[in-house]
Parts: sequence; structure tokens; C-alpha cells
Amino acid sequence: MQDTKKFKRTLVTTALPYTNGPVHIGHLAGVYVPADIYTRYLRSKGEDVIMIGGSDEHGVPITIKAQKEGVTPQEIVDRYHNLIKRSMEELGISFDIYSRTTSEIHRQTASDFFRTLYDKGEFIERTTTQLYDEKADQWLADRYVTGTCPHCGFDGAFGDQCEHCGSSLNATDLINPHSTITGNAPVLRETRHWYMPLDKWEPALREWILEGHKEWRANVYGQCKSWLDEHLQPRAVTRDLNWGIPVPVEGADGKVLYVWFDAPIGYISNTKELLPDTWQDYWKREDTRIINFIGKDNIVFHCLIFPAMLMAHGGYTLPENVPANEFLNLEGDKISTSRNWAVWLNEYLENFPGKQDVLRYVLTANAPETKDNDFTWQDFQARNNNELVAILGNFVNRALVLLGKYFNFAVPERGDLENVDIDTLDEMACYRERIGDLIETFHMREALKEVMNLARLGNKYLADTEPWKVAKTSPERVATILNIALQITANLAIAIEPFMPFSAARLNEMLNIEKQPWCRLGEDNILESGHNVTSTPSLLFVKITDEEIAAQLQLLERSKQENVVKSWRPAPQLPDISIDDFIKADLRVGTVTACERVKKSDKLLQLSIDDGLGGRTILSGIARYYAPEDLVGKQVCFIANLPPRRMRGIDSEGMILSAEDADGRLVVISPTGTVKPGVNVK
Repeated sequence: MQDTKKFKRTLVTTALPYTNGPVHIGHLAGVYVPADIYTRYLRSKGEDVIMIGGSDEHGVPITIKAQKEGVTPQEIVDRYHNLIKRSMEELGISFDIYSRTTSEIHRQTASDFFRTLYDKGEFIERTTTQLYDEKADQWLADRYVTGTCPHCGFDGAFGDQCEHCGSSLNATDLINPHSTITGNAPVLRETRHWYMPLDKWEPALREWILEGHKEWRANVYGQCKSWLDEHLQPRAVTRDLNWGIPVPVEGADGKVLYVWFDAPIGYISNTKELLPDTWQDYWKREDTRIINFIGKDNIVFHCLIFPAMLMAHGGYTLPENVPANEFLNLEGDKISTSRNWAVWLNEYLENFPGKQDVLRYVLTANAPETKDNDFTWQDFQARNNNELVAILGNFVNRALVLLGKYFNFAVPERGDLENVDIDTLDEMACYRERIGDLIETFHMREALKEVMNLARLGNKYLADTEPWKVAKTSPERVATILNIALQITANLAIAIEPFMPFSAARLNEMLNIEKQPWCRLGEDNILESGHNVTSTPSLLFVKITDEEIAAQLQLLERSKQENVVKSWRPAPQLPDISIDDFIKADLRVGTVTACERVKKSDKLLQLSIDDGLGGRTILSGIARYYAPEDLVGKQVCFIANLPPRRMRGIDSEGMILSAEDADGRLVVISPTGTVKPGVNVK
């Protein structure tokens, strides 16, 4: 076990889910299930631990959704906060509090936090130019702007990120930006904002992470090192928006706290709400261990930005670990809220009543701890039927049925032990430390494997001892075998509880015992001789049918088809331009003479183009849709007079023209017949 004696208490926080939609399996696998496993385990050990959660209710996506539905942002967040909270409770995510960032205590806490940093002179005040929609008479936050990504050429990148190549952007980086509100090209106007000088805290962050926390997961440590090596820059903590926490200084009318600044303070405000008198024990003492469970898209915010905020404020304890998981895909495709390509928790709970633990089990068994992983309904069915039913459920059922058959459900006395008994009990005694060490180092997937190995040990023991045969000649020997089998069953009730709490509760009920603490895992005397277990044992798990899986696959196929239909609707026409504007673009036809994938990129292809002018190189984000060999010899249309742009260490000298098909596929634009390389497109 890890040496945790220096910690008297543990604060577990979970990334705040965004309230513009329900929670899906990607959120669960990335954050909430592993956090719950860890918290339940510490509680089982009798440690002082609290788990803090809540909804993130500010930001532009919420205002966009409210506008689309013709309701207020508050109505949107109320709807999804209540849905998320209820769904989490039904799945057994055991928050000590699940609150929200629209609460009054959060508003006050976030305002005070900002004001403290402001009064200490920790912000930089800057006047900058930002995009403004004159027709809508509104500043355009990042998500209200779309355009062409300067890195991969994808037409449809948002002002904060290109979802095609994953690059972080500023709205002013986009090529040909336009407002998502009116479709108009925005203009630049001056506005004043406050910035967090992250560069000031870079040395402290470098020492704290790169020197002090080399034990962090490789993906977390590596991403932090990459950002630090590229050097941190000041980052705005306010924005022009009418939905959020007002900036608490004079002259800041119409400005709110940026959601990335506001949201992590929710961990503090929610702790205050839970423990108004003792919350500082969990945030401001060195003997408190803080663990932030997040997804990999939040690493920068939780490992660099939020700690810099805490350092600047002073008095706060920094997290001991930030175990971020990678992404979970669905049926080989990226989970997407906008495309409705997801398994939503609330829908799962309706479609599979009483099977909360099956989902918890599968998401843990497939946990994307070190790399992106995939959820498929076929694997969901196979893991339930071949593992939960055939291994864990089978052993428990066999042990209880045999006990009823030979001893009327009363635990028999154990007689003399044979080698197989001693070996089995010795092996059982190892699982407390084995599973515990894995949980404490955040290897939940491997820990679950060890839990199942304990069930396999029970099945092997019954197969090796064959009590149904021994019963014909030696009732005393059968008594010993079934006593040991029942001790393994009681051990399983302890071992599965952090992972599958509903099944653990049912198993304890069948064994007619109270929930046992973790320290008893491995003991061989949990059930005393003569103890009566239930006389009506039930199956812990039941098989999932092909029909149930087919129904879920049909739902996904329907979502895919509905999304295709939606994508057929053309985007709004951009504002009119003059013929003089159009002829400034030098459109030409070239022949692809060579093509290869760009190293360390799954989006970009490097094309060598015969342009009739001596040749050029163009990078294009079409690698998902074309194999390099398919393009060699093909003629393509391209913009010839764009200035070279360096991407992945390569100068791209133009832009390939392509059309986005109804299913989102990019199709390269080509002439219908062969023409000379270099001819103009008119």
C-alpha cells in the first residue's frame, strides 16, 4: 500500500459536467466512475474522504442552446442540472454534495476570489481588439465565430478550437470568420479585459509538476511539460457576455468571469456549501490530499491554470494528483453531443433498469486510462454474459445453491484443511493489498481484473474440490469446502463494492450480513459457522439478449441517419462580395505528383503539386477521407496566392479546395476532364 500517513483527509473533486445536455458514457468512463471507485474504496477503509461534484452552468454553449430553443439560459441549466444530478444518483455516483455554479454561494465565492486577486494586483489589464457582430450588436465569444482553421484548412472550425485537427485557436486566428448569429463577417473593435499572467507562475508550476510530481500519469505530465516548454502566456479571465458571474469591479458593466476561471472555483464553493464551518480543513491544510478526477481535455485547466490561480490567491493546498483519463469512443467513432452520437446515461437507465452495475463494470473494464478506448454494444453484451454472469454470478450462485442443498443454507463448520484449501485461502488473503494498491495508484481497470480473479479463484476451487461428488462419501469434507466457498463469497461482497455497489448490497443481503469494511478483505472467517444465509438466493446478473443489443444499435443508426439529414441543410449564405474581391483569389488546377501522411498527425496529408510553375507543397486535412495513393495522379483545385503557412514544421503553399458531403466527408474538388497543370479556375 502507498504511504498515506501524512494525510488525515482526502478531498476528491470531479470535473463539473456542462449543463447544455445530459451526461454520456464518455463522461462516466473519463471521470465519474473512477472517482466513485476511489472514494468508495477510501470510505471502506474508514478514511476521512469527501467527494465534491456539481454542474458547470455558465458559458457560451448554454446561451447558444437557449437562443436556439427560445428560452432563457437559466431554464436550460435548470433542466440539465436536475437531469444530470438524478442520473448520477441512480448510477450510484456517491457525491457528498452535487451543487451548481449558479448558486448564490458560488457567485459570492467566485466574486471574492477574483476580487482578492484584483486587489493584490495579480491581473494585467489590457485593451484588445475582438470580433463584433454589427448586425446583432453583440460581441462574439469564441463559439459564436466559425471559419477556416489556419492549421489544417478545415472550414467549420470554432473560434476556440478546431474539432477537425484539435488545435486550440483564438477567434481572430480564423480565416474568413463569420458570425454564427447572423452569418455576417464580424468587425474588430476594442474592448478592455483582465488577464491572468500565467507566465509569472511558470517557474513555480514547472518546479511543482516537473520536479515534484513525476509520478503523475504520462499523458498528464507530458501535456503539462509541453505547455511549459512552449512557455505560458497571459490568459483572459473576463469576457463580454450577458450570462455569467459579473466582474466585481467598477467599469466592468457587461462583462462576466470567463467560465474557465469561474468553474474550478466551484469545487471550493461546493465544499463551503457542504461544510460551512470546516471547509478550510479540506482546502488549506497540508495534511489534506486533494485529487482532481478529470478528462484529458481539462488537463491544462486543472494542472496549470487553476493551480496558478490558487498560488496567486495564497493559502490554498495544491492537488496531490490529477488522474486524467483519455477519451472513450462509441462504435469506432468519436462521441459527439452535437451529432447525438452517444449513449446517454438517463436513456441507459431507462432501457436497462436494474443494470447500473453492468454499465459501471464495462466502463471500468474498458477504461481509457492510458489511451483512447472504444465502447461497443457487442462488447457490452459479451462482458455481461461471459464475465459477470458466467464468472462472478456463476460462482456466487453455485456456492449458495450447494449450501442450500447440503446444509439448508447454514454455514457449516470447517474441518481439517487439505493443500487445495490452504493454497486457496493463502491466495485469497493477497487480494486486499493487490486490489488496494491498484486503486490507490488509479489503475481501476487492473484493479477490476483482480476482483474478477478472486471470483475465478472461487470457481476454480469448486471445480478442483467437486463437493457434489465428495458429498457421497464425506459430509465433513463437503462442510469444509462450502465453508471456504462461502468465505470467498463474503470476500467478493467487499471487493466488488467500490466497482459495483448495487450488486455488493444484494450479495450482502443474500449472505444476511452487514456491509464489511475493507480491512476484512482476505479474512477467512467473515461468516461464522451456523450463520444462516438467505433461503432464496437470486441471480446477481442475468444475460443480455441479442434483441436488446439490436435495439441499441438501431437507436445509434437512427441518430446517424438523422444527423445526415440535418447536415443536408446548407449553411447560411455569407455576405455579398464584389467581383473584385473574388478575382483576388488565384484559383488553379494542379496535378498531385506525390502524397504522404504527415508524421504525428492523423489529419494531414502532404501533397506535392505540379502547378505548371515549378511545383509546390500543400498540406490538407483530408487524411481521414483519402489514402495517399488514391490522390497521386489526381487533378485538384487549389488557391495559389495564399501566403505560406508553417504546419508541423512544413511550409504549406496554398489550400486544396474540397466540399463537405452530407455525411461530413470532405470531397476534393477536381475538373471533370484533364487540363494542363497551372490553368486558372474561372
